[in-house]
Amino acid sequence: MTAKTLIIRHGTIVDGTGNEPFVGDLKIVDGRIEQVGAVTGPADEEIDASGLIVTPGFVDIHTHYDGQVTWSNQVASSSQLGVTTVVMGNCGIGFAPCNEEHRAIMMRLMEGVEDIPGVVLEEGLPWNWRTFPEYLDALDARTYDADIATQIGHAPLRIHVMGDRGAAREPATDADIATMAKIAGEAVQAGALGFSTSRTILHKSSDGMNTPTLGAAEKELAGIALGLKDVGLGTLQLVTDFDDVDAEFAMLRRIVEQSGRPLSLTLLQHEHLPDRWRRVMHHMHEATDAGLKMKAQVGARPVALIFSFALSLCSFSQLPTYESLKDLPADERLKKLRDPEIRAKILSEEHHEEMYKRRVANFENLYPLGDPPEYEPHPDTSIAAIAAREGRPAAEVAYDILLGDNGQALLYRPLYNYFEKDHEVLREMLLDRDSVPGLSDGGAHYGFICDASFPTYLLTHWARDRTRGEKLPLAQLVKWQTQDTAATVGLNDRGLLKPGYKADINIIDFEKLHLHAPKIVYDLPAGGRRLGQKADGYRATIVSGVVTYRDGIATGAQPGRLIRGAKQVA
Repeated sequence: MTAKTLIIRHGTIVDGTGNEPFVGDLKIVDGRIEQVGAVTGPADEEIDASGLIVTPGFVDIHTHYDGQVTWSNQVASSSQLGVTTVVMGNCGIGFAPCNEEHRAIMMRLMEGVEDIPGVVLEEGLPWNWRTFPEYLDALDARTYDADIATQIGHAPLRIHVMGDRGAAREPATDADIATMAKIAGEAVQAGALGFSTSRTILHKSSDGMNTPTLGAAEKELAGIALGLKDVGLGTLQLVTDFDDVDAEFAMLRRIVEQSGRPLSLTLLQHEHLPDRWRRVMHHMHEATDAGLKMKAQVGARPVALIFSFALSLCSFSQLPTYESLKDLPADERLKKLRDPEIRAKILSEEHHEEMYKRRVANFENLYPLGDPPEYEPHPDTSIAAIAAREGRPAAEVAYDILLGDNGQALLYRPLYNYFEKDHEVLREMLLDRDSVPGLSDGGAHYGFICDASFPTYLLTHWARDRTRGEKLPLAQLVKWQTQDTAATVGLNDRGLLKPGYKADINIIDFEKLHLHAPKIVYDLPAGGRRLGQKADGYRATIVSGVVTYRDGIATGAQPGRLIRGAKQVA
């Protein structure tokens, strides 16, 4: 069979190394980059990239498309935003291994932790697997518009082995740990990139139960990590509250030392302990100085909640009158919300749970999102500031804004990484030698978070648009989101525009690269709702040498496949 050749000509190549961009051509043969520089000769297809930047495809290592990729061939919104590789199975959750009697538990956990409606999972998941290798086989039989890779989650593993004892967070026996270690080892041998776990009190199933892995003993975590060591494969990933930073990190360090497996963890600035993340990084620096492989996953912007009357959360969630309307059809519900008497009744009610007061009714840190969206809003634009200028209660201002756009207006509540009301702490995190961009949570939080656009925002905001502080070099930003993220999970065959590397590529009109505000779309099984986001400026996205998007429009090509295990350049 004749090799298929694609040549991209005259682009400004930002190659993923962090070096200065240069003008040149790329020659791609059968999905691999064959030549970079001045390319001559014929091709099956040519793309003129004059005046455009050419980057490696973005590698997003923190997503939750575990369910979506079993029913959809489109890895949206990530694949629409320059992402050519996604890594799923983060935070200890997923759908494999899973016996039939445990399916409901796993769906409730995914519904609660990642806000994926149960009805969507019930209709969408084919459940044509039981073991983790069978889950990989089910994914391997499908095609996608981006490559996908996954990890084995601690919660399904624990429940698969321990049943109700595992769900109830009972201590694992030595036999339980040995079985979990064996299954985890088999999973990475079959192609899982690694093992993930959650140790945060925030992760609960839809019936209010804590994640089965909360408080799992060091003996259990170390035993599973040693299962990966036994087969010489796989990475470790976790999210934890770091309630006792020194003790928790000491445990993680011991596990990495014993297992020899690389670790990445979620790093956030919390509003109630804004400097705690620096203590975490102090310990990480000591560990990496000692030769251990660790990375902190950090955000490109604040991790934030999106509020709307048409979504899962708003400033009036949990108030009795507002909650009494939640099961009404959308049109009838909006009509009620517009009713002056109902409006007055909702505004007269108060939150009694401290978490809701702090999170949803914090009008000093709540902002209109706008279109184009403003993700580094000034305090003067907060709902509280608007209310003060107008001489009205802040709750009234929020309510009236949320009635806009036919009840689909959006408010932005930065929850993490915005204590100082600017992005300086994020800049510090991004520049840290032991961090990589992550935490987009693509494929999850359908009703109150829309962060799959993190990789796009990393470029537009930090290299071009930021006005409230220093910018960062474009070449460095591209490196972080391509070569560095890929290397963190062992995918060393992509993330660079060099001969031999996989031809995953973005061709971008950088001056016109702009994010639109998130929109509510109804494209999930059972007519389920999610937040989606698109951008202008992506002239072409290429996966394995095949164009998947042109000017933001899907070509219908599905060259994306399941990635099995770590990769090196062929």
